[in-house]
Amino acid sequence: MAEKIALAPCNGMSANGLVSRVAVGDCKSENENVISICMGSTSADIEGKNDEMLKKFPIVAVNGCPNGCVNKILKNKGIDVADTIAVDEVLSGYDVTAKDSFRLDAEAEQCVKIINDKLNKTIEKLM
Repeated sequence: MAEKIALAPCNGMSANGLVSRVAVGDCKSENENVISICMGSTSADIEGKNDEMLKKFPIVAVNGCPNGCVNKILKNKGIDVADTIAVDEVLSGYDVTAKDSFRLDAEAEQCVKIINDKLNKTIEKLM
């Protein structure tokens, strides 16, 4: 059983990247056993200063688009993920779409709720 779960959201400039970040923020604020990882810092850390922290808790990668950058960045750091959520794949099963990379409208907020629900189920499975 994990003490905490680390969520690694997409930092990309797609609409689903924004959904990823907001859903991770909401999930973190609702769960005391969740932390989030800054992928910009992780990617830029060529000295490996974050490696110990990255290996401390199971990580859930939350990719916004099909490129899977979160998984690629972590793999390049030698970090295995416990699970992956592909926002675009999850949302493909629903009749809602995020359209703006910088603002959430009512439909994008529905997308955030769907991803937050998926995150909570994944956390329950990993705890």
